[in-house]
Amino acid sequence: MKKGDRTREHIIMKSAAIFNQRGFAGTSLNDIIADTGIKKGGIYRHFSSKDEIALESYNYAAGMVSSKFFEAIEQEQSASGRLIAFFRVYENVVDNPPFIGGCPMQNTAVESDDTHTMLRDRARQGLHTSLELMSSIIRDGIHAGEFKEDVDPDALASFAFSLLEGGILLSKLDRDNKHMQMNIATFSSYLQQCCLKSS
Repeated sequence: MKKGDRTREHIIMKSAAIFNQRGFAGTSLNDIIADTGIKKGGIYRHFSSKDEIALESYNYAAGMVSSKFFEAIEQEQSASGRLIAFFRVYENVVDNPPFIGGCPMQNTAVESDDTHTMLRDRARQGLHTSLELMSSIIRDGIHAGEFKEDVDPDALASFAFSLLEGGILLSKLDRDNKHMQMNIATFSSYLQQCCLKSS
């Protein structure tokens, strides 16, 4: 990797952590300069604006979380296990989140809803990608005979993702992982009692 590319990646990595903790409005160029150790001119040698840094930083943070999801999913054999794997990634969201600051999609969606169209669109893309991945897992479970044929993949994916994001939000707000743990238990029970084919 060329020096310029390494510098650009360094800026993105450092900025991603700042944006995910402080938000777009709460992050200044001076914050980025302080954390990267790169002067203003050096920052703008690689990026045209704070907006560009924020978008690239979101992509980086979301990509890091996605890789954790896929790592967790690959360790599971059943469709149920793969769905629960999403929750396991955030099981200790208070002390050990997959990316510092919590869920990049959630943080970005809440802040940018009415203020930053491009960031909101990135967050929406992340939502759709996650829901489609969950729906695909559920469809595989139906085809494999694990789930009942009348299970609606899109509805179950939306329910699962809502529980996941709700657990993240409540646990972070309350500084207590019990909310995520309760959601894991509730969703596990739901899958066993309502979605699994009876033998």
